[in-house]
Amino acid sequence: MKTKNSKLITNKELTRTFWRSFTAEWSWNYERQMNLGYAYAMRPALDKIYSDNQVDLTDAYQRHLEFYNVTPWLITFPLGICIAMEEQNATDSEFDKSSINDVKIALMGPLSGLGDSFFWGTLRVIATGIGTSLALEGNILGPLLFLLIFNVPAILARYFGLLIGYNIGASFIEKVQKTGLMDKLSYGASVLGLCVVGAMVATMVTLNMPLKIGTGDDSASLQDIFDGIVPQILPLLFTLFMFVLVKKGVKAHWILLLIAAIGIFGAWTGLLGS
Repeated sequence: MKTKNSKLITNKELTRTFWRSFTAEWSWNYERQMNLGYAYAMRPALDKIYSDNQVDLTDAYQRHLEFYNVTPWLITFPLGICIAMEEQNATDSEFDKSSINDVKIALMGPLSGLGDSFFWGTLRVIATGIGTSLALEGNILGPLLFLLIFNVPAILARYFGLLIGYNIGASFIEKVQKTGLMDKLSYGASVLGLCVVGAMVATMVTLNMPLKIGTGDDSASLQDIFDGIVPQILPLLFTLFMFVLVKKGVKAHWILLLIAAIGIFGAWTGLLGS
């Protein structure tokens, strides 16, 4: 790997980050999803950048142990950018370290949409079609071509994604700092992240209350009443309730058990339905 002219990060750290990126989902969890794998991939660079400052190193570890999830084949792009930003943070006392996570969050949604649609929704289908057609004819090239067609582009995306994220990302960060755009970039990233979360709540969280009030033609379900006030307000309120529990430090497994209990109770009483 060829890096930009850097006094801290060398090819060795980027190469180790590249190989560690393959383990990003090995420790996937329901509480913070890919955070452990992401921090593990960042560790070689962080150890080198903050080798003489254990306090900043600990802060960096905690920064990258926050919630994160992205298409695994494109994870190296935000990794490269984060390495460049951590390097900038170590050499510039005025650097806003909160912008590191802001940029990560901003990239999470767009990269996941792009990566899932291309690698999982397109490339995998093409590779499966070619491999299966040959395998049905007894041709040994079937499974081999399936693995090659899917994995060669995926590995190349990981390799060049890390280089592009680090080399271009570092120069981009330097430019926006000189022009005073870093604060605006951080604010925009936060707004974009909140928009993505809001869209996910409306489309991925389902809560239906079919219980009706009144009789005959005048009856109306609780769902219709709440949707008449604000569409999808019930999923929003339920998500905010989960958010409050998380902020209070309730563990993920207790939250999952609570959700299951609410669902069972709601189905038994008829308050909740499909």
